[in-house]
Amino acid sequence: MVSKSLFLATLLIIFSLPFLFSPCTAEVLLPSSPVCRTIPNHPFCRTSPIHYHNHRHSIYDNGRLSILNSIAATHKLMSLINKHLQQSSSLKPGVILALQDCHSLVALNTDFLTTSLLAINKTRTLSYIRADDVQTLLSAILTNTQTCLDGLKELASSWFQVNNDISTLVAKDIKLYSLSLDLFIKGWIPERKVQPSEPPKNSSASKGGTLYWEKFANVTVSKDGTRNFTTISDAVAAAPEKSDQASPGYFVIYVLAGIYEEYVSIPKNKHYLMIVGDGINQTVITGSQSVGDGWSTFNSSTLAVDGQGFVGVNITIRNTAGAAKHQAVALRNSADLSTFYSCSFEGYQDTLYVHSLRQFYRDCDIYGTVDFIFGNAAVVLQNCNIYPRLPLAKQFNTITAQGRTDPNQNTGISIEYCKVRPADDLASSDGITHTYLGRPWKEYSRTIYMHTFMESFIHPEGWREWSGDFALHTSYYAEFNNTGPGSGIRGRVSWPGFHIISSSDAANFTVRNFILGDQWIPKTGTPY
Repeated sequence: MVSKSLFLATLLIIFSLPFLFSPCTAEVLLPSSPVCRTIPNHPFCRTSPIHYHNHRHSIYDNGRLSILNSIAATHKLMSLINKHLQQSSSLKPGVILALQDCHSLVALNTDFLTTSLLAINKTRTLSYIRADDVQTLLSAILTNTQTCLDGLKELASSWFQVNNDISTLVAKDIKLYSLSLDLFIKGWIPERKVQPSEPPKNSSASKGGTLYWEKFANVTVSKDGTRNFTTISDAVAAAPEKSDQASPGYFVIYVLAGIYEEYVSIPKNKHYLMIVGDGINQTVITGSQSVGDGWSTFNSSTLAVDGQGFVGVNITIRNTAGAAKHQAVALRNSADLSTFYSCSFEGYQDTLYVHSLRQFYRDCDIYGTVDFIFGNAAVVLQNCNIYPRLPLAKQFNTITAQGRTDPNQNTGISIEYCKVRPADDLASSDGITHTYLGRPWKEYSRTIYMHTFMESFIHPEGWREWSGDFALHTSYYAEFNNTGPGSGIRGRVSWPGFHIISSSDAANFTVRNFILGDQWIPKTGTPY
């Protein structure tokens, strides 16, 4: 739910502009005529039935109007979801689960839209840091809506085809949210000089060692009952709610070595929470939920993170469902300004779900087979070890499947100073499994490898198509200054969306420039 203060502030904005509403529909009216002269090819402008002629409105007025209209659309979608959930006794479990996912995602959209509207109300200028915050939120709104749509198709396809009221509304909302993002880009994004890139700093602590964070633990978890809690979930529940970034410090949960068989969720109201373990393969969180057992991809994760500013250190997160159970997520991360340092993520298909917002991974190990680093966050993986495993017979490995659906989203997967090596089972196999750097899950998929070592098992073409020529022209795949026998570019694909880039282009995707890491990573204690 949106906070009371945000809700009241939004009402003040809305009712200060009473002419924006239709007395018949109580929905915001968007003056599409002047807007669509600026962006005539936008899907909303090509299909919108709304025509409210007032040529005096600026790009800024129209940007605010579009976000107000998006808020109204989000409330309408939430009402429809609630209507269907009230009939849950007649629905199959998969349909209920998909609708519950949509409910959570749409609630986040309400928060993000309200925050975005407050940021741009009564101003035409934003700092580049604040502008990145808003662009990140508006990008995540599209991601959340697409995730809702994907989940309905995945778990409730037959129901979804019959109940096309929700599919029609979601498709319309995606166009409207895209328009809001486009108007924001054109009105509020300031010019910013790209800062030169630097090699990553050395780690300040060794893997599995005693880190200084442990000395400041607020609570400790141990399986033997000698500490504050015996489960991680109970410790998370005890953590205070934090409503803003100004709150001092982290709430630190120290988890002693052990195998914790539980599904852990960090809710959106738990900000700046830190979980510190005793090291990779020492402190282990493990589960086995999968799409094969009826879960959605979004909700199959062993650890799910929504709370802003989350930090994970020295832990292993596993999903043991196995390759035969298809999508089975170890970590699903939807937390802005989140960091994982010296952690391991183990699974097969869809291991690491970098779902949305801004994320950073340092000195981590990632194991998987098909699309095992996927999602639509703005994410940098630095100094990580990436281990493709042996998949099922006749399967191929794809390391990444990036989910960017709109060219204005500030999202993508940036892999830098990493090592790509086969896991032991793949290395000892017969060698017929093909392994690719990635494939385009969505239309504007964007993935970059730079300064990364690749062993010879990487297929010479590097990249694999998703389906026919889908997204081969609109995706952005790039490589820069990689090394190792698998990094040769001579045999790479010839798609229009594939690029061998320069150092100046690569600088756009560094920690400093792509996720503005200088502004938030230092407080985590993570080197970068």
